[in-house]
Amino acid sequence: MGRAPGLSVRLKLTLSYAGFIMVVGSLLIAAVGVYYLWYLPEGWIYTGSGDFWIDRGMLLRSFAPFVTIVMAFLLAIGLVGGWFLAGWMLTPLTRITAATRAAANGSLAHRIRLPGHSDEFRELADAFDIMLARLEAHVNEQRRFAANASHELRTPLAITRTLLDVARDDRTHDTGELVDRLHTVNTRAIDLTEALLVLSRADQGSFTREHVDLSLLAEEAAETLLALAEDHGVILKTSGEVTPTIGSHALLLQLTTNLVHNAIVHNLPARGVVWVTTGLRPETVVLTVENTGPALDPLVVPTLVEPFQRGTERVRTDHAGIGLGLAIVDSITAAHGGTLALDPRPAGGLRVTVQLPRRPIPQAARR
Repeated sequence: MGRAPGLSVRLKLTLSYAGFIMVVGSLLIAAVGVYYLWYLPEGWIYTGSGDFWIDRGMLLRSFAPFVTIVMAFLLAIGLVGGWFLAGWMLTPLTRITAATRAAANGSLAHRIRLPGHSDEFRELADAFDIMLARLEAHVNEQRRFAANASHELRTPLAITRTLLDVARDDRTHDTGELVDRLHTVNTRAIDLTEALLVLSRADQGSFTREHVDLSLLAEEAAETLLALAEDHGVILKTSGEVTPTIGSHALLLQLTTNLVHNAIVHNLPARGVVWVTTGLRPETVVLTVENTGPALDPLVVPTLVEPFQRGTERVRTDHAGIGLGLAIVDSITAAHGGTLALDPRPAGGLRVTVQLPRRPIPQAARR
């Protein structure tokens, strides 16, 4: 960013200190002069050994050289002292500037860690360190996500290429079986791509906000996935009250569907149960999805929201998913200003709780 050259802050502070000293010195000398010239009797001055008479003009002529020497001395002290004082005061700013330049060059691991008691510079340094830590974590997460996404997308593409190579080399191969396998692999690639797009959309916050009732979304998601639940031998139970909030209808429906889908496919082999409930709190609306299932390690549960972290203890061989379900839920929740909590159930399975800001219900609707 091009800027015209200007004076440094250190030089500006130096000139300010020197100018302030000159002004104070001038006022002090002027006060002394006024006292001698206007408040003492005409022609009278006390020398310490006795009184004698002196003309005011003679006093001014003798006082002027002294004033010049004093003002020159004050100017020199102000410039020299102000220069060193400004440099000492701006030392923390130099460290902050160096850290900023390092961050601009891609070094996010650097921290200022400014010592000393709290003041404006140290508050700025601490805030900058916090920002660097968050940026570093975000960049590392994005790099890890990009690597995982590349790996996940490469797998179906590699399978597709292998199937096509086999079909090209063996013309007698059953094309019906090949088409079915290609369809399965292609569906997985499309699902993964769409999930990545949803995740990116939620992270960017680029969506239209409208009035949404989470209880209706929960019922819609349960109705949509009822056939899947029956195939897995899972009973779906929904309950709750009206839960008005503001957000994207499509994204919040995706959030609810992902939670219910996740609860169905990661359940007991038979006679599993999924509970979907909604509720109101003073300032938030709550969506809770619980499911039966195997006992989960409390240390593993928090990692399930990371992209492509399926959790080996919860993966079913017949429906492993793409590893983005809870990651999408986490991003959509954060984009709507809400919170997401994952807790292992004592009897086995998982409890997922989503809290979103509550939309006030109009008085007319309450009646």
